[in-house]
Amino acid sequence: MVRIIPMASSIRPSLSSFRLSGGVPTTRFGVSLSPFHLPRRLLFSHLGSTVPQSQFFGLKASKLLRAEGSRVGMPLVGNVVQASTAAAEETALEWVKKDKRRMLHVVYRVGDLDRTIKFYTECLGMKLLRKRDIPEERYTNAFLGYGPEDSHFVIELTYNYGIDKYDIGTAFGHFGIAVEDVAKTVELIKAKGGKVTREPGPVKGGSTVIAFIEDPDGYKFELLERGPTPEPLCQVMLRVGDLGRSINFYEKAFGMELLRTRDNPEYKYTIAMMGYGPEDKNAVLELTYNYGVTDYDKGNAYAQIAIGTDDVYKTAEAVKLFGGKITREPGPLPGINTKITACLDPDGWKTVFVDNIDFLKELE
Repeated sequence: MVRIIPMASSIRPSLSSFRLSGGVPTTRFGVSLSPFHLPRRLLFSHLGSTVPQSQFFGLKASKLLRAEGSRVGMPLVGNVVQASTAAAEETALEWVKKDKRRMLHVVYRVGDLDRTIKFYTECLGMKLLRKRDIPEERYTNAFLGYGPEDSHFVIELTYNYGIDKYDIGTAFGHFGIAVEDVAKTVELIKAKGGKVTREPGPVKGGSTVIAFIEDPDGYKFELLERGPTPEPLCQVMLRVGDLGRSINFYEKAFGMELLRTRDNPEYKYTIAMMGYGPEDKNAVLELTYNYGVTDYDKGNAYAQIAIGTDDVYKTAEAVKLFGGKITREPGPLPGINTKITACLDPDGWKTVFVDNIDFLKELE
C-alpha cells in the first residue's frame, strides 16, 4: 500500500515551525502562541520566572529583551510560550484520543516473493489478498493476511528486483500469530520443510502454549495458542532502549493504550503491550526492553507499520509536539493522491499514517 522509499529527514520541531495565521503564531489545533491571547492574570503571574537564552520564532532572547524595552519582557514571553505549548499539547491529546486509528499493515522486505507467499499460505494459513508490480521502479508488493484489508491487520511484502537477501538486525523481534492448536501447526510447518526454533510448550512462568518458527528469510514468528479470534495476525515485537519513554510516546503521539506490562527479572527483560483495543481482538505492538541495552542494529529488512487516521496533517502536528521526527511531511502521494505522513519514534522505528478514506479508495 505504501511504497518503501528513502525519506528525507526533518529536524526536530521548534516553536518557529508552528503555522502562522494573520501574523499570530498558532498550532494546527487552533491554540494561539501569542501572549495577547492569554488572560491578563496569567500574563502577570510568572514575572519572577527565568527563561533560557534560546530562540523564539527565530529571535534570540537578547533581541526580545531589547524589543520589549525591559528585562521583564523575556520571562513574560517565555512563560507565555510555555503555557501556550502546554495548551497545544492538551488539545492534541484530546484529538488523538478521538481519532479513528487502526493498525493497517506491517511492511518488510523479502528476497524471493513467490517462495514467501508459498510458505505463508501453505504453512501459516494466510491468503494472498492482492499483488502489484511496479516495473518502472523495480519492485513488487504482495499483501497477505487472514481477512480483507479494510478490516484486518495484514502483511505487505516488498520484493526489490535483484535483491535476494537482507539484514534483519537485532532490533526487530518477531510477529505473533494466534492459532487454535500450536502443536498441530508446528507439525505442518515441519512437514513443509519449515524451521522450528522453539518447540511447543508453555511460556516460562505461565500457561499459554507457544512455539517459535522462522520463515525462509529468517523472520521469526511466535505461535500463540488461543481460541477463535478475529485478528490472528496479532503482534509485532520491537525492541526499545527506554521502555518508559516509548510508552509515553505511543500513548500521546499515537493514541495507543497501554494494555499490560510484564517484567521478567530472571531473564532481564520487560515487555509492554500497546494497541487500539484488547489483545484477543486486535493487533498490538509488543515493546521489549532488555535490561541495560539502549541501542540495537535495525538492519535493512524490516520497514514500517502503517496506521489509519482521519487527518494526516493533525497527526503530524501531534507527533512533532510529543517528540517524534517527521520524515515525510503530510500530503498526497504523487500519482495516487493518497494522503500520508511518515515519522520515527524515539528509537527510530518508522510508522506511516494513512488517510482512512483514501486507504479505502485504494482498495476499491
